[in-house]
Amino acid sequence: MNQKERMLARLPYKAWLDGLSEERMECKKKIFEYNQLPPDEGEKKEKLIRDIIGKSGEGICIEAPFRCDYGSNIEVGDNFYSNYNLTILDVAKVTIGKNVMIAPNVSIFTAGHPIHPDSRNSGYEYGIEVTIGDNVWIGGNVVVNPGVHIGNNVVIGSGSVVTKDIPDNYIAVGNPCRLIREITEEDRKYYFKDRKFDVEDYKDSSFHVEDL
Repeated sequence: MNQKERMLARLPYKAWLDGLSEERMECKKKIFEYNQLPPDEGEKKEKLIRDIIGKSGEGICIEAPFRCDYGSNIEVGDNFYSNYNLTILDVAKVTIGKNVMIAPNVSIFTAGHPIHPDSRNSGYEYGIEVTIGDNVWIGGNVVVNPGVHIGNNVVIGSGSVVTKDIPDNYIAVGNPCRLIREITEEDRKYYFKDRKFDVEDYKDSSFHVEDL
């Protein structure tokens, strides 16, 4: 195996060999262009982000600035929105479902280094994939660590550090992130804590990122 094949196989690899440095540089150049685009050039912005991201569904909006290593290892579903300062270290696959919203300053890490200093100083690192399900809201300043699976219909509270899998239909917060309670149908009535909707069209779930 070359080093890229080792990287994608979740094996220890050296990130400066076998063309990996060159791939990251090409991604950096595209990211730089994307982050410098005027805010009113929506068509060009969408075209470029689709060129950066490996696979994307219908409706994608990533507010600049955005950072990633390769881009090609990222997959997002329909109706994806991320606010400012999203960082994805995608040395391994990052798969994100449909109807996912990400708040500012979120970091998704697949990359890691050995614990022992001698092993770490060898230059070897690794990547373990991250998956995020459908209908997920990730709050501001959240960190998602390598190997984590976040289920469907999950809310991750602001400032959380997610080190373990989160099952479907849960609110989870904290450092390390822990389950708080299951999300139920009763929650649908409220927009913030104990504040109920004063309108009826909140029941319409046909919103799309393009409407922003």
